[in-house]
Amino acid sequence: MQRSDRGGRRAAAMYSLITAKMNGIDLQAWLTDILARIAAHLVHRLDELLPWNWTPAAAISARAA
Repeated sequence: MQRSDRGGRRAAAMYSLITAKMNGIDLQAWLTDILARIAAHLVHRLDELLPWNWTPAAAISARAA
């Protein structure tokens, strides 16, 4: 069996979606939020956007107010 980087990236994406679903996260809300935030997010803090660490942007804004 031949393995590839593309296959590894695809598997990682699928594992993230599966993990989010298993933890009761609304996949559409998670993807919508992280895709809106990721471009401006600091690279060394990307782990905050993983399903098991994710806090919706709306909850962060509410805490800051």
